[in-house]
Amino acid sequence: MTTKPHLIAIDLDGTLLNSEKNISERTKSVIFEAKRQGHHVAIATGRPYRASVRYYNELALDSPIVNFNGAFVHHPLDRSFGTHHSPMELTTAKSIVSSCSDINVKNMMAEVLDDVYLHQHDELIMQNMIMNDSSIFTGEIHKNLKDDPTSLLIHPHEQQLADLRQMLRDHHAEMIEHRVWAAPLNIIEIVRAGLNKAVGLQRLATHFNIPQERIIAFGDEDNDLEMIEYAGTGVAMGNAIDELKNIANEVTVTNEEDGIATFLEKRLKLSISDKRQLS
Repeated sequence: MTTKPHLIAIDLDGTLLNSEKNISERTKSVIFEAKRQGHHVAIATGRPYRASVRYYNELALDSPIVNFNGAFVHHPLDRSFGTHHSPMELTTAKSIVSSCSDINVKNMMAEVLDDVYLHQHDELIMQNMIMNDSSIFTGEIHKNLKDDPTSLLIHPHEQQLADLRQMLRDHHAEMIEHRVWAAPLNIIEIVRAGLNKAVGLQRLATHFNIPQERIIAFGDEDNDLEMIEYAGTGVAMGNAIDELKNIANEVTVTNEEDGIATFLEKRLKLSISDKRQLS
């Protein structure tokens, strides 16, 4: 290989995946070539493992994976890596659930790894966020949830969003981190304080013995901010929020234009040996 091994951390939605939630053939080919040349490629996502394993397998990865924005980091193929699960305290979660119940938010969901607690049945959530192999418990989360949750998802009415985020800052700032998903869902995602993708990325860098200056990270949303800032080369997608572009070292083209492939080909001097893969 012409360059020293890098750790390449990739967000999924809006970054690796196009609008149809697929990986383009060009991007896939470039990632395979990066791996062939000795670079380490890893997924860092807010999604649970069940909703990201499809892409892990599609890319034939053999690396640890960062899920729930750093709240769960493990190696699907190597148990010796360990399982790093950092849920929030149950009492904190139940306090937030009670506050959200009082103002009648649209819905709530708690996740304990791949066990899902859904406040009320919602076809949109069932189709987009819950996979068939999940254990689903539908009903009052306050009563059903017995374990410290990995994450809590709140789906407020649009007019509740700002006030709800302020409530979380005022009453739970020391206990949790919270982010808002991009429209149209506007879901508030909550994890334990101190957790973010950069925390997971540090574990991976230690595992692979890769220095910070040889970490390349790609992202597009506010849950990528710490990871992009931590990486030696933080790359914002062309479709990323302005806040992320402002702190990134580089900005590539959009996820629809193979932004990851475009950047890696140039930065790591990757030459796809079989051009037919790109046709």
